[in-house]
Amino acid sequence: MKGAVLFVVGIAVGFVAAHQVAKTPEGKQFFSDVDTKAREFTSAVVDGYREREAELRDAVADVEEAVSDFTKRS
Repeated sequence: MKGAVLFVVGIAVGFVAAHQVAKTPEGKQFFSDVDTKAREFTSAVVDGYREREAELRDAVADVEEAVSDFTKRS
């Protein structure tokens, strides 16, 4: 229980410190850079997911077409 309380207190202190740092011009720039990098990373992950999903959908469509052709021949 003591560890959980210390964990929560540490998070609270971290938020207060981050808020104070964000008030300075350097802090604003730092958090702006972090936000930009996080958005770029998120965008890259989403793009990769969509590309892979499209590849898998194409593969499934090819298999469905092959099965359909096979059943017509049988």
